[in-house]
Amino acid sequence: MESSNLTSLPEETLDVEDEQQQQENQKNPPVSAFSSVPTRPPTKSSLKKYVPLEWTEFFDKEEDVCIPDSDDVFHVYMAGTEGPVVFCLHGGGYSGLSFALSTSKIKEKARVVAMDLRGHGKTSTENELDLSVETLCNDVFAVLKAMYGDCPPAIVLVGHSMGGSVAVHVAAKKALPSLAGLVVVDVVEGTAMASLAHMQKLLSSRMQHFSSMEKAIEWSVRGGSLRNIDSARVSVPATLKYDDSKKCFVYRTRLEETEQYWRGWYEGLSDKFLSCPIPKLLLLAGTDRLDRSLTIGQMQGKFQMVVIRHTGHAIQEDVPDEFATLIINFISRNRIGPHGIVIPGLRRPVQPQQ
Repeated sequence: MESSNLTSLPEETLDVEDEQQQQENQKNPPVSAFSSVPTRPPTKSSLKKYVPLEWTEFFDKEEDVCIPDSDDVFHVYMAGTEGPVVFCLHGGGYSGLSFALSTSKIKEKARVVAMDLRGHGKTSTENELDLSVETLCNDVFAVLKAMYGDCPPAIVLVGHSMGGSVAVHVAAKKALPSLAGLVVVDVVEGTAMASLAHMQKLLSSRMQHFSSMEKAIEWSVRGGSLRNIDSARVSVPATLKYDDSKKCFVYRTRLEETEQYWRGWYEGLSDKFLSCPIPKLLLLAGTDRLDRSLTIGQMQGKFQMVVIRHTGHAIQEDVPDEFATLIINFISRNRIGPHGIVIPGLRRPVQPQQ
């Protein structure tokens, strides 16, 4: 499907016709009993409505994290100055900017780090197509090690979709002593495994080429993958790259070539999630069905679950304020401070200055 098809979209056509009609009326005012009635003001044109937004409106800074003894460089966006670190892992085909709008609110109470995973965004690695869950977990550990050394602050892992799977696997390894919380966004093992059979068809049915960033943003919103225009304006550009040979924008991540790793993302995810000995929050869009393990776990109070209505798969983008509030409340409810769980009345030993 060619991106030129978007030029015939009804709203944009009406915008152009409205402007042309108003220009004609200004040159030759119609003689009519209703000529004193003002013409309808032009609506915001498609071009202006979908103009990209800069990440600087939401994050404080960006950094390239170089991994020792390799050529891998991971890009991260950062915001906030105090509190625990909310470490965000995006879904397949997204980028760290998927958390941009929600970061505006979360950074008032906590620090935020949103990472571009391997093969995504501005991250550059030796093997862009190795999206095995083991490799992705090792990437997260390497970035945390490079950023914080041997004394990381309290970490709350937040993962959406594929990133939720990575977050669960990282937590289940119990190799991060400062990990204080886990938030999984809209991924359940049973539903995810069932959807894999349709994933290639879904990927191939997407529009593949875009004449401009604005067209890509417009398609993502009108196609229903994102429901918040402002979030799409900041997140979508990072998911694209310009192809000189085709003279158009194409997807940055070649998800269709990583099928061999998909099953590994979700297989056994429910049991791993329940095995993590830290506070846990599961956010679901709509009435996603829990499998047997999660249903029993929820009845036993092993994790908190919130179902968010009237949103799509990308909860953090579609309803960023509600998402941010849930994250902040999770941190507060579990008394997660900058160094871990805060127990009232217990003073933390003073650490020697480095």
